[in-house]
Amino acid sequence: MAEITQYDRLFIGGRWVEPAGAATIEVVSPVTQQVVGRVPHADPKDVDRAVAAARDAFDHGSWPRLAVAERAEVVTRIKDALLARYQEMAELITLQNGSPLGFSLRGQALAPVGIFAAALAAAERLTLEEEREGLTGPVLVRRQPVGVVAAITPWNVPQFTIAGKLAPALLAGCTVVLKPAPETPLDAFLLAEICEEAGLPEGVLSVLPADRGTSSYLAAHPGIDKVAFTGSVAAGKAVMAAAARNLTRVSLELGGKSAAVLLEDADLDTALPVVVGATCAANSGQACVALTRVLAPASRYDEVAARLTEAFRALKVGDPADPATVVGPMVTRNQRQRVLDYVRIGRDEGAEVLTGGGTPADRETGWYVEPTLFGEVTNDMRIAREEIFGPVVCLLRYETEEDAVRIANDSDYGLSGAVFTADEERGVRFARRVRTGTYSVNGFRLDPAAPFGGFKNSGIGREFGPEGLAGYFEYQSVHLPVPPRRG
Repeated sequence: MAEITQYDRLFIGGRWVEPAGAATIEVVSPVTQQVVGRVPHADPKDVDRAVAAARDAFDHGSWPRLAVAERAEVVTRIKDALLARYQEMAELITLQNGSPLGFSLRGQALAPVGIFAAALAAAERLTLEEEREGLTGPVLVRRQPVGVVAAITPWNVPQFTIAGKLAPALLAGCTVVLKPAPETPLDAFLLAEICEEAGLPEGVLSVLPADRGTSSYLAAHPGIDKVAFTGSVAAGKAVMAAAARNLTRVSLELGGKSAAVLLEDADLDTALPVVVGATCAANSGQACVALTRVLAPASRYDEVAARLTEAFRALKVGDPADPATVVGPMVTRNQRQRVLDYVRIGRDEGAEVLTGGGTPADRETGWYVEPTLFGEVTNDMRIAREEIFGPVVCLLRYETEEDAVRIANDSDYGLSGAVFTADEERGVRFARRVRTGTYSVNGFRLDPAAPFGGFKNSGIGREFGPEGLAGYFEYQSVHLPVPPRRG
């Protein structure tokens, strides 16, 4: 049996302290189904302590009053330590999440380093005070840190989503209470160790793994000034409702049902590998930005279906610690069952399973689902409208480019998407017509220097780049004395 990674204390206000209660969270490997980690379960008393420490550090401590460059020195040390320990972080996340190691290295460990670097670059260009000539006289416009931030993050890409909140919050001068998902808390404790070693002052950061009940208590806490949340639409609505009791500011990064559109002139040799990489190969399909709807022109539908079927069948499903594995297990037993339930729903709706549709016969343990491609999908089916969050992709046909735009936009979500065409300018024109927060032409990528977030049910606000940093400030207008008139 593998050695268990265990923490007996919580990280509250920059100190390792005894939890208020005796409850613990057991982290179960999605591969072996054995316990691989154990941490304390934070309760409301722990939240009260963490918020009090963050409140005191913000209201009376040095952190919000340092120059941006001084805060950047500490944040740079955090970034550098994350880079130095990226292999350790990737392996830890693979252990607890089941993310294939190749994805963990790129998306779970190195991508957060890039997010920190982009936030630091945005902070270098930041202007905290600007004097303007208003209509009635001179005005000094000031940026002030929003205050105490509750960062509530999910299990699928924990360090990625933490970095998108922690880096700008710290650079803005905020203090942070981080609430990681109970399924995957181990990486958050490693981050706490890194922040402690980097010299983050007392009170600035707390780490409280807990369930949704504690999340609601934290979001509704009167000592919180802003809630930054990533997760499902249902959970986001609950967080927003809890925060509304105190008119607490919120930013929400929620789900997606993004479309990859293959125009009739697309080069399938280059487009389809990108599509596969942005679907089942993206954290085993457990990614909000995954391109889970593929739109093919009717004239090429059969060709696309055949080639995608072949590509999905070739994906290696197995132990995520094996560098050759592309698709690992679902993070929990419940998540696997959710995905399999959607496969059943798709069959009942009349969609055709082109490949997959079950669990791998050669995996006796672990919460695996076969890479699954549905054909003959129409956009009114539940599998085309609801976020499945697993290695399940819907193939839809369209007749005209106008039809493709309509289908791409016919969604409650608006997070991501891509278009593939031999004409780059045509691709950009197409992108301008799709209501999503991020879009790619002849590729699929996110850039931490550009704003990330969604339209419609995909969220409120933006992360990354200058826009993400701006979300952690309030604006104050100081009306300066009007100079006396001469003569």
